Amino acid sequence: MVIQKEITLHPHARGFHLVTSEIVSQLPELRSIQRGICHIFITHTSASLTLNENADPTVRQDFEAFFRRSVPDGAPYYQHELEGDDDMPAHLKASIFGSSVTIPVSNGKLNLGTWQGIYLGEHRTYGGERTLVVTLFGE
Repeated sequence: MVIQKEITLHPHARGFHLVTSEIVSQLPELRSIQRGICHIFITHTSASLTLNENADPTVRQDFEAFFRRSVPDGAPYYQHELEGDDDMPAHLKASIFGSSVTIPVSNGKLNLGTWQGIYLGEHRTYGGERTLVVTLFGE
């Protein structure tokens, strides 16, 4: 069985956000898969997806603090700045983190580790809604 659908994440402030439950709540089809794979792709160039620590919110705060220092807004060497000081840094951060995650599905659930969750990296100050293409493969 292959199921593919687009889902929308509500707007998030700039930073890293745990969105696992927001995604799963829009995937009732997940419950019908006993063994398979879930591939989640974000259709934007200024936001990203990654897997990481889901228990302690300071991890997400530290991610944001690290990347604000490492990939600063408004650096004088950026040429691409038509959409604002945060535009080029957002593209760089999205490329560093990536545009997709792939997670095993077992017994109708995402088979994440005990302390793993799906993060949305919102790299723009005003990013808006984000669209994900979710593809479920399984039986």
